Amino acid sequence: MPPLLTSCSLFRSALATPMPLDVIVVMDPIGSIKIAKDTTFAMLLEAQRRGHRLHYVLPGGLSLRAGVAMARTAPLTVQDDKAGWFQLGEPTDQAFGPGQVVLMRKDPPVDSEYLYDTHILSVAQAAGAFIVNDPQGLRDFNEKLAALLFPQCCPPTLVSRSAAELKAFVQEHGEAVLKPLDGMGGRSIFRVKAGDPNTNVILETLIADGRLTLAQRFIPGIKDGDKRVLLIDGEPVDYALARIPQGDEFRGNLAAGGRGEGRPLSDRDRWIASQVGPAMKSRGMIFVGLDVIGDYLTEVNVTSPTCVRELDAQFGLNIAALLFDAIERKLAAAQ
Repeated sequence: MPPLLTSCSLFRSALATPMPLDVIVVMDPIGSIKIAKDTTFAMLLEAQRRGHRLHYVLPGGLSLRAGVAMARTAPLTVQDDKAGWFQLGEPTDQAFGPGQVVLMRKDPPVDSEYLYDTHILSVAQAAGAFIVNDPQGLRDFNEKLAALLFPQCCPPTLVSRSAAELKAFVQEHGEAVLKPLDGMGGRSIFRVKAGDPNTNVILETLIADGRLTLAQRFIPGIKDGDKRVLLIDGEPVDYALARIPQGDEFRGNLAAGGRGEGRPLSDRDRWIASQVGPAMKSRGMIFVGLDVIGDYLTEVNVTSPTCVRELDAQFGLNIAALLFDAIERKLAAAQ
């Protein structure tokens, strides 16, 4: 049974009757998502349930015209049916402004085009649109480096362009994980032991063209799962999804074949959330995913955190309702 706090929050949601909002979603192509696992889809279902109007930004549809932030959008309706989960109306151009909630849910990489979109969304924010998550925060918080703002929560970590420094780190700790700063879904993550003859070529690959590489001491607790702890306006959801490696794979990422198993938060999970949550809330990062392996924070995901659909299904939750509770509270407080 969901915890009392969650149940009460959902009860309040059912009673609340806020004015309909225009919910504008910037996401990867909606026709190619897997709705059983797509967190953005859960958000859209909840927004529609509340009577908000949905608008889908066509790929590449953000622009600036004479200093005004614009979007090429189509009216959107959704249904929880894998045979046909969305319908789009006729596209139009609309300016951003008050009464709009913008869900910025494009997946990494955070490349130049992604950053340009956040600059347009900053103009939209200045015009009165409410952006989730804050575009300045999306620019500031690299998901690998953001965890290091909370060193008390992290395993020993080095970020460097020096092959010699990174190799010495592996030697010092005996075993480490090496990864680029712009990866997602477990791509280009290497587990390396001291003395591994492949170390040099792995480092050459990662630091090619002077790219920064992150090295973390290997955490044996990965065998029990890489947990995704979700924060909504700085507060943790009561359950995490442990992504558990399968077979001979050391990566727990669902995209790398990991199995998702929901678990109540541990005391350590809650302590990590208490260290990170207030800073995220103060920067307008309303929906955040923390990656926790064993006792350690390894990443702070701010672009498009996932695992809502899996946790909802396993525990009878409606995490998107908690998110829209928070959004509607903030909009009401700003009036």
